[in-house]
Amino acid sequence: MSSRVLSQNQAHAPFGGVVPEIAARAHVESVDDLAAEALSEAGLKAVDLDGIAATAGPGLIGGVMVGLSFAKAMALALGKPLVAVNHLEGHALSARLSGSVPYPFLLLLVSGGHCQLLEVNGVGDCRRLGSTIDDAAGEAFDKIGVCLGLPYPAGPALERLALGGDASRFHLPVALKGRKGCDFSFSGLKTAAARLAETLHDDEGRRDLAAAAQKAIAEQLVERSARAMTLFAQNHARWDRRFVVAGGVAANSHLRARLQSLCASEGFSFTAPPLVYCTDNAAMIALAGAERLSVGFVDALDVPARPRWPLDETAAREDPTHKAGRKGAKA
Repeated sequence: MSSRVLSQNQAHAPFGGVVPEIAARAHVESVDDLAAEALSEAGLKAVDLDGIAATAGPGLIGGVMVGLSFAKAMALALGKPLVAVNHLEGHALSARLSGSVPYPFLLLLVSGGHCQLLEVNGVGDCRRLGSTIDDAAGEAFDKIGVCLGLPYPAGPALERLALGGDASRFHLPVALKGRKGCDFSFSGLKTAAARLAETLHDDEGRRDLAAAAQKAIAEQLVERSARAMTLFAQNHARWDRRFVVAGGVAANSHLRARLQSLCASEGFSFTAPPLVYCTDNAAMIALAGAERLSVGFVDALDVPARPRWPLDETAAREDPTHKAGRKGAKA
């Protein structure tokens, strides 16, 4: 009924990435007005709502705390149920905003902060097949784009720059190719592309490197997705072979075309959200909240904000992608 998005890209652009403190303050300054605008656009009053849904994680904790605290205040004041939604589940269900995508389905969730392959069997029922062991694909797009002198967020700008480029000019590594499992790795590709970018001083070279980076990222996503399709097909009937790609990187037209071709060859249907629902938005959180509310999944007002929150908690506990003792920010 209403979908309002307030971008912070302009505030973060001078820094080449999201600054957590700026993000949290911007949330505080805008959340009241944005919620009021959404209600007005929908032609509703707050008392007309069935419940209040908000992202409770994972993500930068400052912004998550602002949104969740605001939702708790609304739920308390209105006497409405609160639904704390996993941001990743919002992406997982985003394709259902535009049409029927029955459960179960195979999901490639690919964004700036996340890169996972998941078997989605129902509300709150996801099984992890693979995840990135270092960087996400969207992060690789953005960082390579910044190294090429593109403005933040650089992913969409890199796609535009790659048009007409010669993707075969530069050889970039595709990690884990042919290896068992469905995990991803983009740190080596990101580093190799960044070093090449330092040597380029002409537009043709930058176009060619952008095209090569886009091709290499898509190649890994497609190869790993193909492995996941084999696993999914072993556990599901032929008529359940549905493939969904979601998240900000799902807006990349080159990747969509490669995945559509893969689905056609493997006998899977292909679904991607409309472009407006690929990047972060409240509509997908509302849908996830509505689906959870319909089966009685509600949360107490003391539900915590979580910087990390895996969709498949069992896999995260029994087979964590980031092992104890590993160094670096991702650990």
